[in-house]
Amino acid sequence: MITRRAAIGGLAATLLGLTRRAAAQGTPQGWTQGSQSSPAIESLKGNGLGWNVTAKPRSMRLLPDASREADLWTFDGRLAPAFRIKHGAEVRLSLENDTPLPLSLHCHGVRGPNDMDGVGGLTQKPVAPGERFDYSFTPPDPGTFLIRPCVPGKSAEPMERGLSGLLIVEETNPPEVDQDIALLVDDWALADDGSLALGEPAPAGRLGSVLTANGKPAPQRIEAAPGGRIRLRLANACNARIMRLGLEGLNACVIAVDGQPSSTFEPLKASLPFAPGNRYDLLVDLPRETGSAGTVSALIGNGFPLLEIVASGDGRDALPPIAPLPPNPKLPDAIRLQAAMRKDVIMEGIPKDTSIPPWTINGAVGNAGNPPLLSVKRGSPVVLALRNETGFVQPMHLHGHAFRLLHPLDDGWEPYWLDTVQVPENKTVRIAFVADNPGKWLLASTVMERFDAGLWTWIEVS
Repeated sequence: MITRRAAIGGLAATLLGLTRRAAAQGTPQGWTQGSQSSPAIESLKGNGLGWNVTAKPRSMRLLPDASREADLWTFDGRLAPAFRIKHGAEVRLSLENDTPLPLSLHCHGVRGPNDMDGVGGLTQKPVAPGERFDYSFTPPDPGTFLIRPCVPGKSAEPMERGLSGLLIVEETNPPEVDQDIALLVDDWALADDGSLALGEPAPAGRLGSVLTANGKPAPQRIEAAPGGRIRLRLANACNARIMRLGLEGLNACVIAVDGQPSSTFEPLKASLPFAPGNRYDLLVDLPRETGSAGTVSALIGNGFPLLEIVASGDGRDALPPIAPLPPNPKLPDAIRLQAAMRKDVIMEGIPKDTSIPPWTINGAVGNAGNPPLLSVKRGSPVVLALRNETGFVQPMHLHGHAFRLLHPLDDGWEPYWLDTVQVPENKTVRIAFVADNPGKWLLASTVMERFDAGLWTWIEVS
């Protein structure tokens, strides 16, 4: 059996990067329009058949005292929307592109059908300006997933301008909580006057100067009953910002990592690694004293508060102890490592001669015309040795699958599933998965500028 001690130790040592029913004229059965107890995050209206959304520019002030607006890209004029469905319901999202760049949308972490994976040029034709594309699929797993652009060579700018959101697939029988709060963390490169300062290309990744929570100035504040319980869904939508999250004054327990259930454990030293693309689900029990407060902070410099949780009002009855989510029955109990197809994945860059492509995997810049990194039959076990020969930490995301993080001696794995892992500079990390989803699947950097500059490859499952 997996113990909490094992989970804590494994995460610390090796996870290195790591409702309401729709109204008659609202969304179809199984869809919700965001948590009614989560006013900090906006959600988009449905139309009875799903969601029709337009990606379009909008000028907004990200900081209240800014003298100028920032030229952003939004979904229907909103930043950081949340799309909520019940597990078993179908996602039906029609995207109209009113931006000047081709777009496609990837639901980061969803193990769905390949033609709905949203990789422009590999799994679908990019949605040209003025055109529309209809996404429809039924997510096989409940969980918290990130929605982001995914056209190789043209993804960084849409993300830098704010085009991201969340897909939340709620369990049929979710844990008993008082509030279900989603927190989408992003950073922005802003000039002193508050305008967007993109400037020259940044192939190593652009770090922003301002952090927001759900597209709004941080920290956000929520109030809950003393002795109550909150579910926090945390997601990193930054282009390149790798950070740690600090949890101060909160009795928090992790129940899911990258959308998949995990053994419950308290974050080691009250912090969690948080790379672009990472997601965590936590249950937070509030103290019984009115006025008590806790914070979720980005551990950058002296710390940057993102969310303040305050115990307010009348206390509530005691809740049962926190229990783990049921394990995902659609993921294998074991992976036959001895029978696995194995492949080295060598990441290199950035050369001094900038005329040379800055990022490569196994000597090649990412291109849909390249042969696949490997071709496997459906159901085959696979082990990838991710070798980082660069001077940067490399967060890498595997599309269409969840994987295990192997022990250094290749004699077992950590007690959680991932779809995004950090590979430290000049180190090797091994991951294992069962290639059970047919199609063409990216293995790609989640730092969007590196992805655009070629730090990706793909595998084929037939």
